[in-house]
Parts: sequence; structure tokens; C-alpha cells
Amino acid sequence: MASDPAGALLLDVETTGLSRYYDSITLVGWEHRGYYHAHVAGDDPGPLRRALREASALVTFNGKLFDVPFLRQEFPELEMPPVHVDLRFAARRLGLTGGQKAIETELAAATRDGVDGDGAAAVILWHRYLAGDVSALRDLIAYNRADVRGMAVILDHLITSWGLRNSLFSESISFASRFKGSVGIAENGAELPLPGRLGRQAQTYGGLFEGGPSVAEIIVGIDLTGSQTRPSGLATLIGATVTTKTLASDDEIVDYVVGAKADLVSIDSPLSLPRGRASPFDDDPTRAEFGIMRSCERELKRRGINVYPSLLPSMQKLTARGIALAERIRRLGIPVIESYPGAAQDILGIPRKGAGPEWLVAGLAAFGLKGKPLTEKVTHDELDAITSALVGTFFLAGRFEALTGCGENALIVPLLKPGKRPLVVGVSGRIAAGKTTLARELEALGFSYTRFSQVVDDEIRAGGRVPDRISRQEAGMRLHETMGQRWLCERVLERVGDANLVVVDGLRWIEDATFFHERLGPDFVHVHVDAALEARQARFESDGTGRTLAEADAQPVENEIEALGDLASTRIVNESGVGEFQQAIRTVVGHVLGTGARGCQSQSS
Repeated sequence: MASDPAGALLLDVETTGLSRYYDSITLVGWEHRGYYHAHVAGDDPGPLRRALREASALVTFNGKLFDVPFLRQEFPELEMPPVHVDLRFAARRLGLTGGQKAIETELAAATRDGVDGDGAAAVILWHRYLAGDVSALRDLIAYNRADVRGMAVILDHLITSWGLRNSLFSESISFASRFKGSVGIAENGAELPLPGRLGRQAQTYGGLFEGGPSVAEIIVGIDLTGSQTRPSGLATLIGATVTTKTLASDDEIVDYVVGAKADLVSIDSPLSLPRGRASPFDDDPTRAEFGIMRSCERELKRRGINVYPSLLPSMQKLTARGIALAERIRRLGIPVIESYPGAAQDILGIPRKGAGPEWLVAGLAAFGLKGKPLTEKVTHDELDAITSALVGTFFLAGRFEALTGCGENALIVPLLKPGKRPLVVGVSGRIAAGKTTLARELEALGFSYTRFSQVVDDEIRAGGRVPDRISRQEAGMRLHETMGQRWLCERVLERVGDANLVVVDGLRWIEDATFFHERLGPDFVHVHVDAALEARQARFESDGTGRTLAEADAQPVENEIEALGDLASTRIVNESGVGEFQQAIRTVVGHVLGTGARGCQSQSS
């Protein structure tokens, strides 16, 4: 660089966000030998490649941690200059800390020329451009060019402060004053490329969900606070239209959810403890062994998304409240998922509220949401509740990823390009209604078979007993009360591994249905088998104890069977002959497999 200062290339990258796992480059701007150039995503990278290959040095601000890793990810064939000067770390040696704009302010740099905004604004500009506002691209270029010129001022200051201008460089040079202009699309009068030419399409609500089943569902998003004395934000999303409000107590929130006839509730709060933890608080004796962070939080950090550990001291009361509130709502038969608005916003390229509520509102509106909360002032908690509700739409549309670890509740994040997931059919019904016949028929059609009683039988045999109807009911009730129904559901799924088609025989509790809804979204289909008492009585086989069907039906483990029937998406009546029942089963299976008719089933469906 010292022998050829004019060959130094000052570069700045704009992206859709901070995570290399989810985000991509939108614009690369650079100044080389006095001229500013801009590469827009989708363009031929040839000019950028040649400029980097010919440069004597690369100058960036935080480029070692941000710009260069993004460049190498998207253009692995790039040849980088032999020298890289990262101004962020070089400036620290002179006591200049903070972001680039903070340092520019301290140096009284006049390089912005009326260009406002920050990285969050740059993301919004890109989304506006993809949505058809071509002028937003010119604003994005102006923003990037100001960043590059600001780096030149900082570089000049460093050279002068270190006394290098005459002693090290072969010629006196001022990087800030060598700008001669811009070339290509960066020129003020140049024609800008249309979004369609770039082969990019903005991700919008209409483009992702229009015509799908999720637009008809009622989703309540909750941005929960750690105390019932502080209002939480709530958002109800029906289609793309959202309404919001704030409520304080859990009773108020539950009443609101029921009154809204919610098909799904999405809560911004940890809804489980790290595996092995017995309590969310620091006096938990397992804290030292199992820590404060769950698998989903570790995964998000690995992907470059900032997230707080669920049992950080400031998060403990929130986690305890979230778990308790979710359990209350689930007992009503309404599925509850855990969401994290910050992660969802990063994935969708929408600025977080930390960048300014106005940018979050603009991002939600650009995505295609509508309603008074996006035109009138609401709290930042309500804005995050909107994002939580939006995660619910992705979930019900099957466009989601469930980040989880063994024994931990899944954290749901949006998936813009959904992959193939297993289809699970859950079967419920009264004793002798025919649910096992249905499940075995599905097994004959290629489904992997699993049932709750298999897990219960393992527990009975481990205790040295032989499984029968009475011991299964007793052991099932004991496991329900001690280990929890969600633990049983996990064990049931483990029995089929990675099977693509699964039938689960023997759903008995409302929590069974909500668990599978929350884990699988639209890929869970709940079928309930009905049969009249007379027909069931004719099929009922004595278990050798002399117990009647009425006595078997009256056991506590059977208490929620009727309520489960109300939650099912499909009910089959089994009162005719075997042939008619088999035909009804095949009709249901053909409908599910042939049309992909997988929808949310809930109390209000």
C-alpha cells in the first residue's frame, strides 16, 4: 500500500442483515483510484473481481468480521488484495471507538451530504427497491457511497496522526480529497436496474401465503413481560390484517385469547427450561451442571443471531411466567408455540425495534401487513407481538423450522424456502371405537406405526410387571402426572426415528394434540374415531379382570377423550362393517396424501 497508495481500494458491503446464515449481499460499493463503483446483487461480479485483484490494499471498517466473510461466502473465487487495513481496529489504537458514524462525528467529517440513516435504513431501502421503488436503490447507493467516503476521512486521520504521510508513503496523498466521481449505475443520471432484471423477488405476505390455509386462521401473538404488573403487547393477525392491545395479568391474556377464538398462540418468551434444569432460578441445584442456555439459543448464536439465554437473571421471571401461561392456554386445547421476534425479523430482513420503531413499522408494512397499528402509534411491545403473530402464520403454512433439543420446547423460526417434513396422523377415540384398526390400516398403507401404550409398556416391564389394560391405564396416568404428557409424546416420536409417514395410535389428552400441533404445524392431522356405545360394547373384549366397558371408560386416563374429538380435524364413524370402515380410512388418507390437506386443527376450527 505504501508503494502504491493510489491503488488502495476502500470497500463497504450492504446486506439484508447481520447473519451470514440467513442474509445476503445487496450492494458492494468501492472507491478505487478516485472513482466510486457499485455492484448490485444480481449483477456480473466481474468488475468487482477485477478491482480487488488489481488493488494494492483493501481498506474497510469492521471488514475482517463482516464485509470480507460475506464476500467470501457469496463470491468464493474472489482474490483479495495482499494487505487489509481494518479501520475499526486501527482507530482503537488512537482511542477512537464506537461505530464508523460515531468516529466520523468525533472527527467532524462532512461526508454525508444530507444522507441519513444507518444499517437498518439500508435494509429498508433494499426491500423498498425489491417492491418496485427503483429510486430506493439510488438512495441505497448514496448511503453506501457516504460510508466509503467516511472511511477515507478516518484513514487520512490515522495516517496524519501516526506521522506517516511523508515518511512512509512515496507520495503525499489525501484519500478523502481524491474522489473524482462515480461510474456506472452510481452516476446520478444513470439508468437503474429494475428488480425483475436482477432475478430477485421481495418476500411479501401475499407472495408467500395468499390462497393458503394459514390466511384464514386467527393467530394471537404475545410479547410477554416478566411481571403481571407490566403490560404485555398482544396482536391478533387474521390474514394480513393486524390489531393490537396491551394487557397486564395472565387472566386478562387468557380471556383475550379465548375471546379471540384463537387457532394458535405465539408467545415471545422461553417456554421451557434447558434440559436437566428443575427450576428457572439460581437456587436450582442443577444450575451448575446444566447451565442457563437451551439448544435453540446456542443454535441461533451459531447462525449469527443475537439472543439472550433463557435463564439469564433478567430472563428468569419471564421464562417462569411464559411456561405457566403456555400450560394454561394448552389446557384449553389451543396450540402454543414459542417465537422470538428478533430472530424472525433478522431472517425476514426487517429491522429490529432497537433500530427505531419507525423502521420496524416500515419493515412490517413493506412485508405486506396492514392495520391501524402500522399507521398509528403503538408500543414497541405491540410491534414485537405483531412479529410473533407473523411467525404463527409461517408455522401454520408449513414454512418453519423448529429449533429444539431433547426435552426442550421448540423455538419456531420462519423458513422462506420450506423443506420436506414428515406427515404425522394422530388417532384418538374411545375404547373399542376402532382407533387401532384405523392406525394399523394406515400402517398397511406405508405409515410407520407407534402408540403411547408401547412407551407405557416399556415402563411397566421395567418395573417387573406384565402389561395389560389395567396396568396400562394405571401406568399411563402415573406417567402423565409425574413425567408429563409432553415427555410421553417425545418418547412416542422417538420410536419412529426419521420416518416420513407416521401414525400415532392412542391420543388421550388434550396436551397430546397440542404437542403434535406445536411440533409439526400443518403436518399433523388429527383423526378421531366415533362409535356408538352398542357397537363398542359388541367389540369390547374382557381383559380377564371382569371389568366392564363402562368401568374402563370411567378411568381418569380416559377423561379427555370427548374433548379430543372436538379438536380433531376429521372424525370417522365406525358403526358399519369392516369394509365400510376401511373405505372411510382410505378416503381420509387419500385426501391428506393426494391434496396435501394439512391444516390447523384447534378448538375454533
